Amino acid sequence: MLTEAGHTVTLIGVVHPEQIHDYGRDLPYRTLCLHEEHPPSAWSARTVRDRLNVGAQRREALRKASVQQAADRLTVLFRRARPGGIVIVPQVWAMEWVALSDTAGLRVIGMSHESFEASAASSRYRRVKKYFAGVDRLLLLTIEDADAWSRDGLNNTDFMPNPLPIQPREFTTRSNRVVVSLGRFSFEKGYDLLLEAWALVAPRHPDWTLRLYGAGPEDARLRAQAWTLGVHDSVEFPGRTSDIEGALADTSVFALSSRAEGFPISLLEAMAMGVPCVGFDCAPGVREIIADDGNGLLIPRGNTEEFARGLDRLMSDQALRDRLGKQGLEDVRRFSPEAILERWEQLFVYVYR
Repeated sequence: MLTEAGHTVTLIGVVHPEQIHDYGRDLPYRTLCLHEEHPPSAWSARTVRDRLNVGAQRREALRKASVQQAADRLTVLFRRARPGGIVIVPQVWAMEWVALSDTAGLRVIGMSHESFEASAASSRYRRVKKYFAGVDRLLLLTIEDADAWSRDGLNNTDFMPNPLPIQPREFTTRSNRVVVSLGRFSFEKGYDLLLEAWALVAPRHPDWTLRLYGAGPEDARLRAQAWTLGVHDSVEFPGRTSDIEGALADTSVFALSSRAEGFPISLLEAMAMGVPCVGFDCAPGVREIIADDGNGLLIPRGNTEEFARGLDRLMSDQALRDRLGKQGLEDVRRFSPEAILERWEQLFVYVYR
């Protein structure tokens, strides 16, 4: 969309992912990668023993040389982008390379795709403060997170929501007796909490099914938990899916049971299909999307009994599902790709004014 709007776009990867994504052929933008192989892991001399470790010192020297060499490649690219070029850094890890390059004459926009709370509880907090303090604009996913970083000392914050990745032509009827959740089976996604809530509500609705799309390190444990809770007959594990619209088409309720989130795309996708959502109030991004009893139901984080009550309300009341689902269809339009692209264009003008 940026290319169609007249921008020349280059997508630069630091290293290749384990599974390389297929973006298709005849792309309207250029792609390149700085490292064909991952540079040596970062090392810091925390103890006297570490400082005397010749192998560790050599590994650190090799890493610094490798990163600097890649940063020099960035400098060459950045010089070609002047004047009027903009460097967008969508995660703080990549700023190490950008910080070592020459960005003179350009504007640099940093991004963090997690809540302030999640960053503050991780090692990324200090890196955000270090690397993003001097960028022209630091974009968070919500106003609330941008304000939190501003109160914490960063005076360059703004917000940029994620755009809706699907534009469905058909929508759910909200009549099929299916509750769906999509995501990675990991601790932070809270599927164990969802199963606990489901065990409370399933006996009241024996003709309903909970369908969990995804895979991950918690897969085996979640399947075992479903057996332990006695709900294995009403819980399905279809695995991963790339057909999001297909997964949501015969769904009447979407469940988000995460312990932590940034700006959950899955909520946008569900609303775009007309599916009413019930979710834990675990992050500003969730509150930005769900208006409690307006287009979905917000539940206090971690309260599985209240989550079960929320599920029960939606599963018991077709009229409520229809009201919330239809309102969600209206509300999600503010995250359309066209709306978010316009926000980007306004930001580009702002940083060069």
